Amino acid sequence: MKSKVVLITGGSSGIGKAIGICLKGKGYIVYGTTRDTSKHTTFSEFPLLDMDVRNRETIKKTIELLLEKESRIDVLINNAGIGITGPMEETPPEEILKAFATNFNGPISVINEVLPYMRTQGSGLIINITSIAGYMGLPYRGVYSATKAALELITESYRMETKKFGVHFTTLAPGDFATNIASGRYHTPVFDNSPYKDSYKNTLEAIDADVNSGGNPVEVGKKIAKIIATKNPKPHYKVGSFLQKMAVILKGILPGRWFEKMLENHSTH
Repeated sequence: MKSKVVLITGGSSGIGKAIGICLKGKGYIVYGTTRDTSKHTTFSEFPLLDMDVRNRETIKKTIELLLEKESRIDVLINNAGIGITGPMEETPPEEILKAFATNFNGPISVINEVLPYMRTQGSGLIINITSIAGYMGLPYRGVYSATKAALELITESYRMETKKFGVHFTTLAPGDFATNIASGRYHTPVFDNSPYKDSYKNTLEAIDADVNSGGNPVEVGKKIAKIIATKNPKPHYKVGSFLQKMAVILKGILPGRWFEKMLENHSTH
């Protein structure tokens, strides 16, 4: 059987790169995307294609180019995303729109470009990378949580709508992994006169510590490989530490105020 063709958005670094390396090692034909391939001239793990998920024209061109090369797309992994932090009251509206443009509208644009080809094939798998943060409204990460929560829900809709065409949808929600996401994150400045100054500053330090001490993103790649090998994937998967995955379960069983207090204590540890 011919190897499956996999396209990973945001494949040049972090989780996307780790997924690509893992899948290539298992014999898949892997392509990644990045906004500017000229910035990654030494990248040799797998081919990179130019694509900006916020630009429909670049999406269309890249999908057409990949189909010219391989004649099919078997797996799409929507991994491209940006981080954003800040008190809700002080986060600039234009930055909120940018976050949704990349983390939510972007994946939808890529999906809608790929779906007609997968329908013609009568098969395909689309994995949307979300986040455990998408299961809860975290303090000073509300916008990021909202973009990932929206992607979780929209995946459920796609999943039911496209099942009859032989196309499968699922999400994978990672916890904290050691990546360079902090370097590309937009964070609202800590204003000296802000009523949120101290608690926001403490939260920023905690977030950076969590990322730096996070798990090896190779674990995400291994989980993706298992999902691809599954005949009928579940709607949602999670990967991360026991406590991170347990937090999602606790939200469903603890009284609302208890869970809220737990999040408040953790966010400023």
